[in-house]
Amino acid sequence: MTEIEQDPPTAAKQSLSHLNNSLREPSASKCAEDINKAYSSEPWWYDLRGFCILTFAYRSTLWHQMRFFGSHMGPYHLEVACGTGTLLQLILKWRLQKGLPSLQHVVGIDYAENMLEGAKYRFRPRTNSTPWLDDTKFEFLRVDAAHMPFPDAHFDSVNIANSMHCLPDFEGSLKEMIRVLKPYNNHDHNVNNQTSTTVGTLTGNVLLVPTGIWPFKQIAEKINKWGIQKGILVAVYTKEFVLDKLREQGLEIVHFEVHGNCLDFVARKISQ
Repeated sequence: MTEIEQDPPTAAKQSLSHLNNSLREPSASKCAEDINKAYSSEPWWYDLRGFCILTFAYRSTLWHQMRFFGSHMGPYHLEVACGTGTLLQLILKWRLQKGLPSLQHVVGIDYAENMLEGAKYRFRPRTNSTPWLDDTKFEFLRVDAAHMPFPDAHFDSVNIANSMHCLPDFEGSLKEMIRVLKPYNNHDHNVNNQTSTTVGTLTGNVLLVPTGIWPFKQIAEKINKWGIQKGILVAVYTKEFVLDKLREQGLEIVHFEVHGNCLDFVARKISQ
């Protein structure tokens, strides 16, 4: 397990702890349909708004996310809360540029209908050659992350980018992602070079209570409060809360890093 992070000063920790007490736990009144209603605008608007949120609330960059999420994808991949598919498209183009193998089959799920329509249009079949698209089968389905219709151990890898904190049922969704993920078998990997190290990998990031100096911390706090009121954000979390939940589900935490206001993690489902 690896960790890269810088702890905030003690006074800042106390302030963050107070804020976290009011924001960490999801509201019991939130449901998947509430999230769907919160995304009732045109898909292009979410791309624009999402870029601003990524920059000022998450304090992350597209380049970082392409590299982080693009490095842990197996041949049969599930993209949870795929949104309009913009980030997924950028990730696949990044993989192509880096010479990484094409994925065989990608399933993207989201509960927001307008977002899914944007993804379906973005990944529609082309008449001309499109290298990042041509060799992969894509499906985009309206699915509640806490109640997936897929069989157990169905996908080689699962990514959830910028969305764990938007899920009404954090633990239920996490359990489902693990259930549909194939386990990583270290013995098989050692004896079979064709077995990818990405099999059994869950990669995600979770929005944390904002840190940093003025005015960036204050801007992030205002965006988060607006997101909760708007219904597009359920809660912000602490690093300890997220890591504890991952471990409670029996995952091996391969890597975690506090990047900006997010906890990036790579976890592995181990074969029993």
